[in-house]
Amino acid sequence: MHTDQPQNIAPEALPEVITRFLNSHRAHDTATALSAFHPDATVTDDGKTHRGAPTIETWLTHSAGEYTYTIELTGAQRVDTDRYVATHHLEGNFPGGVVDLHYRFTLSDGLIEGLRIEP
Repeated sequence: MHTDQPQNIAPEALPEVITRFLNSHRAHDTATALSAFHPDATVTDDGKTHRGAPTIETWLTHSAGEYTYTIELTGAQRVDTDRYVATHHLEGNFPGGVVDLHYRFTLSDGLIEGLRIEP
């Protein structure tokens, strides 16, 4: 029986490519973060979709410097073999000051093909 119900997993059980992206993004290491994506990947964040490596690189650079915040990985889920969710708790000087965000990853060929970031 196939279900689309996400299964809770330990954060350290996330695929390496997701962990590499999350750690490098948190460290503002744009080159390493970008290496986790397919060249034609899409990222949707704050209602805007960024498609392709150059646009994702701009998004990574911009998102790293726009606000000051702390980010904590608070949970992880496996939807299926290619889809994972990493939940983060952020606190900082952005509007609202506190938010829990779900990073919804779609993988293909060992790289991130799609990422949606949403509450």
